[in-house]
Amino acid sequence: MSDALGIVHVFPSLMGTYGDGGNVAVLANRARRRGIAVTTTTIGPDDRIPRQGDLYVVGGGEDHGQIAAARRIREQGSLNHAADAGATVFAVCAGLQVLGVDFEVEGGAIEPGACILDLTTRRREPRAVGEVLADPLPRLGLPPLTGYENHGGGSLLGPGAEPLAQVRAGIGNGSGGAHGDGTEGVLAGRVLGTYLHGPVLARNPELADLLLTWATGHDLQPLDAPFVAELRAERAAYVASGKLSPPAA
Repeated sequence: MSDALGIVHVFPSLMGTYGDGGNVAVLANRARRRGIAVTTTTIGPDDRIPRQGDLYVVGGGEDHGQIAAARRIREQGSLNHAADAGATVFAVCAGLQVLGVDFEVEGGAIEPGACILDLTTRRREPRAVGEVLADPLPRLGLPPLTGYENHGGGSLLGPGAEPLAQVRAGIGNGSGGAHGDGTEGVLAGRVLGTYLHGPVLARNPELADLLLTWATGHDLQPLDAPFVAELRAERAAYVASGKLSPPAA
């Protein structure tokens, strides 16, 4: 890694809905609060994605932006090269779909993805909208994740990827029927994706710190964020009330 942590924000003008750009701000802020120098590079739709970044962030988007982003990433190959070289890649919602093998857009067309993640995405009914509470893989050492989902696609993971979390309430990845298959997000090496908005890293700073740990190669000192624990407890209580649980099949 260079002297400064290099964060690359990939095509935010194409993939920047639902406030996902806030994830870049959270990462940069939490790094700087620990004395880590940060450079943030914003990649426009006509720019080339650099290969030498440490941490790449891809947000959500609508079909037209998603298709354009997928084609540019495939044509350039830079993000694939960076991921293969060990860079950390974080993708949200449509960004997760773009990094997969392929995805279905409105009208039924199948668009090839970047093939960075072993997953396929197809349209789902009903659309997944609402709050999510999910329990991450135990080995990650993360508390429960909270966020807001709003997606019309369901993603099926292949053998080269594993779910980031198990859904306690909400839909998550959304494959396998109206209520999904009980999984949320995807993990493959240092490539991590989720359907959670919020922005998700503002609501789950421990996840931001995991990404920063991967990208810097250093253990990080904890930062105080008492309001996050309060929000997580409030979400858990909401789930326990039954208001957030999916209806019976």
